[in-house]
Amino acid sequence: MPEITRAKTLHQGQFTRLIKITQATSRYPERDVLVLMLGHHCGMRITEISRLTVADVMHASGKLRSEISLREAITKGCRQRCAYLASKPAIQALETYLMYRIERGIGTLFGPGPYRGLLPQQPLIYSSRGDGMSQNTKRRVLETGEQRDYKACDSLQAHVTRLYQRAGIKGGSSHSGRRSFASKVLATTGDMETVAHLLGHSSIDCSQRYVDVNKETLCSMFADAV
Repeated sequence: MPEITRAKTLHQGQFTRLIKITQATSRYPERDVLVLMLGHHCGMRITEISRLTVADVMHASGKLRSEISLREAITKGCRQRCAYLASKPAIQALETYLMYRIERGIGTLFGPGPYRGLLPQQPLIYSSRGDGMSQNTKRRVLETGEQRDYKACDSLQAHVTRLYQRAGIKGGSSHSGRRSFASKVLATTGDMETVAHLLGHSSIDCSQRYVDVNKETLCSMFADAV
């Protein structure tokens, strides 16, 4: 069988470069930086990010949620899990993007109101057309043998991969954020069960395919994390 090509795991310097080039060259830098941050700092899949709503990340009071519930309907594995909005860069990216939307009236109420005046059930991430990202219906077989349809945001996946290419990161793709997140969690905790829990995997075996177990890479990841 041919070897499966895995998305590149990024070190902190490479991720910093990716963010800086995206800020400088993207038509929608506030949105694109947030998408990258949610992958690298929260371990979310691109499709999960594309299907978040305003209410998923914010209370009606306007306060950001520290724990984001990823509903069964939006996860590839069709299992609910939580992602944690704990890193300062990710929080700042979200605040910056929300302000961008509010200032431009993107998905807002008429006048002030709950959720900082944003419509709570509207998508968090908007497309260039001014609406939610387009979704493709796909089918997968669950561990139980049951077939289940799920949505995949191929357009955002392709767009994010182009951001890596623009930054000159060879082998980088839309899945690099999730792999980098998993490797950093392992380097920090040394616990594959924690990695599996945060990725939403039912077994450690599945998570091990995500993690770059090269000793030098893990040492570098640990140095970045502490």
